[in-house]
Amino acid sequence: MKKTIRMTILVLTSCLALSTQASSPVGRWHTIDDKTGETKSVVTIEDAGGVLRGKVSQILRKGADPAAKCDKCADDRKDQTILGMEIIRGVKKSSGNDYWEGGEILDPEEGKLYRVRLTPVEGGAKLQVRGFLGPFWRNQLWVKAP
Repeated sequence: MKKTIRMTILVLTSCLALSTQASSPVGRWHTIDDKTGETKSVVTIEDAGGVLRGKVSQILRKGADPAAKCDKCADDRKDQTILGMEIIRGVKKSSGNDYWEGGEILDPEEGKLYRVRLTPVEGGAKLQVRGFLGPFWRNQLWVKAP
């Protein structure tokens, strides 16, 4: 009987841990071009003490130069190589909500910075990335990468 109760608690705890993981932006994501539908890159999002950051870990777009630099960036990333660049900074879990916000995301092709909100959807299989510039916003839907 005690063994059964322990096993049940272990299984429930494991399921809870997996469901928490699935609903987090942490992981590897295929970025999808919202104009062409083409997979552009892989962004790896990590948690550093409750603050999320994301780096371009792979360039997948056909014909893209892996040594391309962010020549349009206006901050410390100006003229840095896009591959390996931190494009998501300062994002934190929103209290009582299912999304992360409060940081920024950089579009390295345009050099534009946006306030960002990251929302896992479809059980964590996709990530809604919403960039805000003033009252305007733009959405992308990223797909979990293997």
